Amino acid sequence: MRLFLCMPLLAAIPGIAFAEPLTFDAALQRARQEAPSLKAKALGANAARSVRGAAGALPDPTLAIGIDSFPVSGPLAFEPQRDNFSMARVGVSQDIPNLAKRHAQQARADSDILAAEAGTAVEARTVEVGTALAWINLAYAERRLAALDDVLSRLERVVGTTPGAVASGGARPAQTLAGRQAVAAMQDRRSELVSNVARARATLTRWTGDPAPEIAGPIPDFAVDAAGLRAGLDRHPTIQMIDAQAGQADADVRVADAGRRSDFGVNLAYQRRDPRFGDYVSAGVTVSLPFFTRSRQNAGIAAAQANAGRVLAEREASRRALAADLDADIADHVMHHEQWMRAQSTLQPLAEQRVKLETASYAAGRASLVDIADAYAALADATITTLDREALVTADGARLTLTYRSENR
Repeated sequence: MRLFLCMPLLAAIPGIAFAEPLTFDAALQRARQEAPSLKAKALGANAARSVRGAAGALPDPTLAIGIDSFPVSGPLAFEPQRDNFSMARVGVSQDIPNLAKRHAQQARADSDILAAEAGTAVEARTVEVGTALAWINLAYAERRLAALDDVLSRLERVVGTTPGAVASGGARPAQTLAGRQAVAAMQDRRSELVSNVARARATLTRWTGDPAPEIAGPIPDFAVDAAGLRAGLDRHPTIQMIDAQAGQADADVRVADAGRRSDFGVNLAYQRRDPRFGDYVSAGVTVSLPFFTRSRQNAGIAAAQANAGRVLAEREASRRALAADLDADIADHVMHHEQWMRAQSTLQPLAEQRVKLETASYAAGRASLVDIADAYAALADATITTLDREALVTADGARLTLTYRSENR
């Protein structure tokens, strides 16, 4: 009864909450929700959207308060009440940038939003691929450990029969030492695999935020569509992010070009004099005169155009690099698949057959325990190698499909 009463309290404490095992899809979903880097990118996109409302707006008006024509010399120095020129002034002015500049600023803000969203998509792809590979790595790390435990238990059963064989005269006493050495060597290898499981679990924690993730469910099998992946490279998030940067560069060209046009301003002032004299109202218009466009505005336009050209060149370079990486990864995937098939159909069955033959020979007194130990060591190597190659094939499929796809899975 006390346990049931305490369960809600325990579940409310971080790190003690009971979490269900993570399937592959559940791990990806949790990473999308919990990854701090994604939250940071999303906040950056929100910031860009917030700024959009002020883009292209008129600048704040300016309030001016002052005293005009205050005497500081002559017979009326510091006696403004005796002349009819001194006056207190209060005025307001408003700068009005040209319409092309304001539209260009709005276009720049729109491109900033697109760039921020593209950056979020790139980071989401990074998080998804990292989580997928971490989950797969943990799954195969646990499989390797289980497979080695099976081989180790079989070897220990054989080694356990040596004292009886020595007592009956069927084996030499030194063979017991060889058996123990073989078991110890395999236990050393088991310790490495236990460490690999812990490291893989720590990596999955990084992506999902789960302090002690446990995985469940089948390992995904990704069918690699090489032609489809190649056809979708222009819609890859990395390329789309560069396209968004190109939009920013084009908007900068428009902003710089708008600098060749005149800006305007209006001002209005009320000037109050001594009550014996009348007050004044002043109004005016200001116009900027971009006379030196060759050394000022044209230089800015040239710089903006060069930057736009740089972004386009970088897009082509990134497109080629992405295509080359895809082709190289596909070639590795084909190689890994062939090696996995060879290990599965040849290496591991031969190692199993060798164990059976050596065991039968040992039982017949024609083989030593050293031969048995060597056979089991070879079986362990073949089993781990097969799982290693299978893990490479699965990881290749996940990496290729999730990294190079053009749209969300």
